[in-house]
Amino acid sequence: MATKKNRGLGTGLDAFFSSDPIQDLNESSEGIIEIKLADIRPNPYQPRQIFDDDRLKELADSIKESGVFQPIIVKKGVNGYELIAGERRLRASKLAGKDKIPAIVRDYTDEQVLEITVLENLQREDLTPIEEGQAFLTLIKKLNLTQDEVAKKVGKSRPYITNYIRLLQLPDNVKMMVDQKQLSNAQARALLKLQDPKIIEQVARKAVKEGLTVREIEKYISEKQQLNTLKKPLAKELTPFVRTTQSSLEDLLDTKVKIRQNTRGTGKIEISFASEDDLARIMELLQVDDD
Repeated sequence: MATKKNRGLGTGLDAFFSSDPIQDLNESSEGIIEIKLADIRPNPYQPRQIFDDDRLKELADSIKESGVFQPIIVKKGVNGYELIAGERRLRASKLAGKDKIPAIVRDYTDEQVLEITVLENLQREDLTPIEEGQAFLTLIKKLNLTQDEVAKKVGKSRPYITNYIRLLQLPDNVKMMVDQKQLSNAQARALLKLQDPKIIEQVARKAVKEGLTVREIEKYISEKQQLNTLKKPLAKELTPFVRTTQSSLEDLLDTKVKIRQNTRGTGKIEISFASEDDLARIMELLQVDDD
């Protein structure tokens, strides 16, 4: 049976290596050895932080009955081994009370371990939006890539990468709501129009408690003028035209925009950005030449 993959990730894998590393990871016909679980260190680049306890127990029960069919992948370390792929199998084997696990030892660099780990997890389609955003950010920081380069490697658009990375700006409690599937990706993005972390959390809790849809969250924010009245009062209340313009700019730029207006009718526009890459994206949308 074919492995389920995110659409477009195949070309992304080819961009990293001359051959598909995930395909290589699935080859288990040679070089399999038994390794003590105590000798295996966790993968420091593992983007998945949340594991389904029920599914993990099911896998542990299967391992108790039939053993581990697919070996994990490790690399030799100074002391013992470092896990590359097979986190669930490793955890389930420990849960099943096993002492050893079948493994294939591969000689990968730290950079290759990072690439394989992130891409393998992205392919499995069960990362939370927060974990996915963190995975993209890890590629950017550790491999010194731009958002454009990451987008090409994983077969996604740059706005897709940007939107997931922006979720990392949410307060920790709200990110936890996303991880626990109390809030969807779209609902969380709607909350990003707010700037005050406390207000973001207040609206998030209201959305969860009342089961608000994305449109209802946006309507609530608009009606209560969260972007203006719940922060420092402005010198002059924004006119309907200016409020509409502010909202239109946010939709166009997909980021927080704040217009300040004084009593003389003049003012200034503040545009938020998450990184230099995000700023470059905004400049492109505004058709501003940065040369």
